[in-house]
Amino acid sequence: MTRTVQQLFDLTGKTALVTGGSRGLGLQMAYALGEAGARIMISSRKSEDLEQATAELQAAGIDARWIAADCAKESEIHRLADETLQRMGDVDILVNNAGAAWGAPAEDHPLDAWDKVMNLNVRGYFILSQTIAKKSMIARRSGRIINLASIAGLGGNPEGMTTIAYNTSKGAVINFTRTLGAEWGKYNITVNAICPGFFPSRMTQGTLAAMGEEKLAAHAPLKRLGDDEDLKGLCVLYASDAGKHITGQWLAVDGGVSVVSGG
Repeated sequence: MTRTVQQLFDLTGKTALVTGGSRGLGLQMAYALGEAGARIMISSRKSEDLEQATAELQAAGIDARWIAADCAKESEIHRLADETLQRMGDVDILVNNAGAAWGAPAEDHPLDAWDKVMNLNVRGYFILSQTIAKKSMIARRSGRIINLASIAGLGGNPEGMTTIAYNTSKGAVINFTRTLGAEWGKYNITVNAICPGFFPSRMTQGTLAAMGEEKLAAHAPLKRLGDDEDLKGLCVLYASDAGKHITGQWLAVDGGVSVVSGG
């Protein structure tokens, strides 16, 4: 029997691991998955941030827990995966969201900063996806992987922005998503990416201060920046059976910026 829309989007009984989940876009997606019925494990580097975020999620009626881990370190990634599986059981949904940015002109960009961005934004996504898939998803022939890319991965920057490492890493995430989606389709694992535009957050506060929120919003056809709801719908679509026939895809959530900029 064909399921209803409500049944297709229902995540009751599912378990989700969200990296970078203590604030910003990661916390927004944790809320979305939890509100759709999933149990949530959030992770980031700082215990105090995780404690506060988990308390907020639990106050909203969401079954949420936390593990502090640095997804720039391979040993920490493996510990995060193992502890999540031990405490929560199989992981149905993996959201790779932990990331770093760095601003510097290309000609003067520090090499160690380049390596830091690539290590967390690309290598970390690969190691955690590989680990969770091998230990939980492949054998069960079931899984959803959601990668956070960015419209910065679709092209260059407007004048005044100098984030070549970040842009390059997010372009890599998009093709990582396509390639992994094609390779793991045989395991019934879908892999998709979200490409946010500008959302007010701790990571973007420097850019917002330098360029001005109104100026950045003016570039978008919808004339606004992203808010605390704008990733929720797409996140749940990718994570649920409503999106079971979507894989290897990316979608910009940017108020139309990538349409007018040619991304």
